[in-house]
Amino acid sequence: MSDNSNSQDKAKGTNKSLLIVCIVAAVIIAVLIGIIVVMMNSSKSDENVTAEGTEEKRPVLLTEDNIGEMADEILNQSETEGIPMSYQVTMNSTWEFEDGETASRNAYVANSENNETPVYFDVIRNDTQEVIYQSPVIPLGMDLDDIVLDVDLDAGSYECTMIYHLLDEDQNTLTTVNMWLMIKVEN
Repeated sequence: MSDNSNSQDKAKGTNKSLLIVCIVAAVIIAVLIGIIVVMMNSSKSDENVTAEGTEEKRPVLLTEDNIGEMADEILNQSETEGIPMSYQVTMNSTWEFEDGETASRNAYVANSENNETPVYFDVIRNDTQEVIYQSPVIPLGMDLDDIVLDVDLDAGSYECTMIYHLLDEDQNTLTTVNMWLMIKVEN
């Protein structure tokens, strides 16, 4: 009888382990789908109205009941809209300038050949939300250096956000990628 009881305990333990693995897998899938939804929604303009004058759809809350349906919808949208699901960032995270009017001695941004689309970026000061640099479009495999800011900054350090715009063939933004950037101006 102890062998039968021992077998039942092992079966119960296996079932519990399998249940835990399934729950963890479902949570991981939900988080990944949530990230994809956020990335896709951040690609849209901050405006609530499309070119046709209609309101954009809002994202749907993910639940256990709709996770499969939402995953299918996201995968179908990304295939039909051509939205890149990844972007390889190649840049310096600290740009140094002698003063606010001259080219940086180390600022560097490249659009890797591993990426899928041309890109441009804007640099925005975190404290004032002022756009201090707007790049030209950078084709695949090209890079940008000798960057001169569009705004003459006083000496100091400035925390900024670079907003990369991944573009389609008509230079429409497909999605964006935000990166932290420190700008240091000496004089």
